[in-house]
Amino acid sequence: MQELTHYIDGARVNGTSGRFADVYNPATGEVQAKVPLANAAELDHAVQIAAKAQPAWAATNPQRRARVMMKFVALLHRDMDKLAEALSREHGKTLPDAAGDVQRGLEVVEYCIGAPELLKGEFTDGAGPGIDMYSMRQPLGVSAGITPFNFPAMIPMWMFAPAIVCGNAFILKPSERDPSVPLMLAELLEEAGLPKGILQVVNGDKDAVDAILDHDVIQSVGFVGSTPIAEYIYGRGCSNGKRVQCFGGAKNHMIIMPDADMDQAADALIGAGYGAAGERCMAISVAVPVGDATADALIEKLKPRIDALKVGPYTAGKDVDYGPVVTAAAKANILKLIESGVEQGADLVVDGRDFSLQGYEDGFFVGPHLFDRVTKDMDIYQKEIFGPVLSVVRAKDYEEALGLAMDHEMGNGTAIYTRDGDAARDFANRVNVGMIGINVPIPVPLAYHTFGGWKKSVFGDLNQHGPDAFRFYTRTKTVTSRWPSGIKEGGEFNFKPMD
Repeated sequence: MQELTHYIDGARVNGTSGRFADVYNPATGEVQAKVPLANAAELDHAVQIAAKAQPAWAATNPQRRARVMMKFVALLHRDMDKLAEALSREHGKTLPDAAGDVQRGLEVVEYCIGAPELLKGEFTDGAGPGIDMYSMRQPLGVSAGITPFNFPAMIPMWMFAPAIVCGNAFILKPSERDPSVPLMLAELLEEAGLPKGILQVVNGDKDAVDAILDHDVIQSVGFVGSTPIAEYIYGRGCSNGKRVQCFGGAKNHMIIMPDADMDQAADALIGAGYGAAGERCMAISVAVPVGDATADALIEKLKPRIDALKVGPYTAGKDVDYGPVVTAAAKANILKLIESGVEQGADLVVDGRDFSLQGYEDGFFVGPHLFDRVTKDMDIYQKEIFGPVLSVVRAKDYEEALGLAMDHEMGNGTAIYTRDGDAARDFANRVNVGMIGINVPIPVPLAYHTFGGWKKSVFGDLNQHGPDAFRFYTRTKTVTSRWPSGIKEGGEFNFKPMD
């Protein structure tokens, strides 16, 4: 069995804690590797190396740092297939979906090539008599990121690419469920020219997380995961004086207006609801058709599309629609929530509970499910299922549909399907959700905009990637400069009034 490692000081190194976690093949249910779980001493060792390496990297001019990112982009393209296959093997995603995971991270790296422009400060000439003022963006020092299993390539790159190009060193604590791709990314970055010690990958569980949150050298922490853990990390990190951004759970609604193109809406829901087995924080898990006629038409369009979905391992070909969920525990939780929906009175239109794949009976596959007539009090509506389950909540009118998205405690993303520009504009302006799609089902912004939800989907005041990332990973220093001219008769202890 393969034994994975950490990545410290430019090399793969074995763990020393004596603790390991199993890494599964989700398609077969078999353990395919074990990953070391770092203790506080191992984490501290990585941080000390990072802190020693960081000043020289910060002193490297932004253009040279950007060139490392240019080379990294080229290497990501070169190794795209290799990265996607490794990702699929541990996560269970289809190969096209895995390649998309890498691609959306790569796009943030491309944005970071603009660091020389994005790191420019401000200057005021003649702010006072003989006085100039200017500001500088300077790196924090050592930053850290705690990333989830569902995007083991994209989200680490969303964090470490801007942090590093800003001049910081970075400690990455990836998910212990699929840790291979982050290790590969670290190797590629150093092949691109990144100095040793600037990116460290430390595998671990809660012990490593707490060590990150309590370490006085680490200046900032980014996190993506569930809302309860996001709250915990935000509270503990902030109490230790760190800059923290945490992104939590989601319950994303898609409103379907009576004038919407039903085929377009149904196709969008299939991809957004069942793609990646629903293991996306931007998945659409709630469809809200306006009016019973709209709901009936939507169900009629959805059912045959769901019945035609091909579920299987990534090795079955590129026509597989989605693969297994990541662990047996995840599968059990999804099925438990499905049972609660039945017990609480929702109409299970498509029942995938008996799904089984010949030859992969021990895999973590979950068949597609479609619920109709779901109500706000049901567990399947309130909780993030993170599985291939779509709930239809019928609304009598637009205001009720809008209210559903606004009243839910999560506010990550939402969408509306309509041909009415006035309805779309009103929805975008009024809904209290961070990312909005208008005839777009998964409104993940491109790399040069920022990603972030509202309400209990986010903790912190700056979003991921885009301009906010450069604000998060730098401090602003403002300098007031005065160079005396002419003959001075002595010290002055007051500001001269401006003429």
